[in-house]
Amino acid sequence: MKHLSRPALLASLLAAALSLPAVAGGAATVQPVPAGVTTVTLAQQAPIHWVSVEQIAKSLDGLPPIAVGFDIDDTLLFSSPGFYRGRMEYSPKDQSYLKNPEFWEKMNNGWDEFSIPKEVGKALIAMHLKRGDHIYFVTGRPVTKTETVTKTLQKTMNIPDAQLNPVIFADDHPGQNTKVQWLKDKKMKIFYGDSDGDIKAAQEIGARGIRLLRAANSSYQPMPLAGALGEEVIINSQF
Repeated sequence: MKHLSRPALLASLLAAALSLPAVAGGAATVQPVPAGVTTVTLAQQAPIHWVSVEQIAKSLDGLPPIAVGFDIDDTLLFSSPGFYRGRMEYSPKDQSYLKNPEFWEKMNNGWDEFSIPKEVGKALIAMHLKRGDHIYFVTGRPVTKTETVTKTLQKTMNIPDAQLNPVIFADDHPGQNTKVQWLKDKKMKIFYGDSDGDIKAAQEIGARGIRLLRAANSSYQPMPLAGALGEEVIINSQF
């Protein structure tokens, strides 16, 4: 038998070790195979009524000015930064901050400076302003002594003073859709929103409920099923 020098022996043993499968806890580590797609899986889509801003505008051609409404959070503004800050400050382990008046005072009076205006919101507002429609904002946030949300929306959505209406704070009451009466009182023909409650409020009064997609990283979870109520859903409306 041929004797190997010490360096050669170590090199031989290392090479043999590297050739063996990795073992962890007595079992070989299995590398996952990346998932793939086919043209069949790519083509499988839910039967949703997708629309664009341009198609909505076209559907209103020839009609006189109407009253339209918008939800705010996740519809016109990606406001999760303010909500995340509120949770970290008031109730890091649960959602109880949403019942804290101090949080809402701050959220309604400055924390929307951290909110990101959605581009689809800007496009919709511009389209309705051009038509001369009456635009209203209806949010489920509670009323606070003061608020700067109206000014934030005016600034980010480029709304002239003459066409600006103050935000309606409908509040949130379990078992009650607090937006319904406001939509009815203002005789809204279209209401835009990201939640099921927004679409149901519009449908209850016979208005046209149009869904905007909620961003996947929104703090408002779980995600709703867009199109599940038979409503129109705007393409690329998650941002």
